[in-house]
Amino acid sequence: MANTKSKEGTLIDVQPLKEKKDINNLIEALGMTKEFGLRNQLLFKLGISTGLRCGDLVALTVEQVKGKSNFKIREGKTKKERTVYLNNLMADIAEYIETLPIGTVYLFPSRKGDGHISTTQAYRIITNAGDMIGKDSIGTHTMRKTFGYTYYQATKDVATLMEIFNHSSQKTTLRYIGITEESIENSIKSISFF
Repeated sequence: MANTKSKEGTLIDVQPLKEKKDINNLIEALGMTKEFGLRNQLLFKLGISTGLRCGDLVALTVEQVKGKSNFKIREGKTKKERTVYLNNLMADIAEYIETLPIGTVYLFPSRKGDGHISTTQAYRIITNAGDMIGKDSIGTHTMRKTFGYTYYQATKDVATLMEIFNHSSQKTTLRYIGITEESIENSIKSISFF
């Protein structure tokens, strides 16, 4: 989802967070809510660590992730099955699950009924934290794009990232994570025309 706050009625192009300091600042801002800080932080950490779409994130169950280093999920949009790796988040997940009432089904339960939080609620959580750190190009897609950008910068493996995202071309994947514009800008900056 795109952030529409800055210019009423105008969609803002949601971008990945490219700097670790911005990621850490957003995580800190997400933790400032006393009652839901751990939940909000885990939602974001899962998003940027797995590349799952927001709809798949909010629908995760405690059973899917509790004590697991990985699990299989059939993605809601593409219906494609993929393995999600949680190695770096196992301690965060365990700490958060300890705060949930016994018998909680969803990892991110709604306060209304027996379901999970909505993608709209997740959007509000992420954009409010973005506002707190002065970033207006933040939305729920920021999580997925940040995963992609960070993965690509670490590996330069666009083919695998394309597979993870289920994109039809490498060009689409690079454009999605903001690499195309960035590489054009950097290549032009590096040339002396006179």
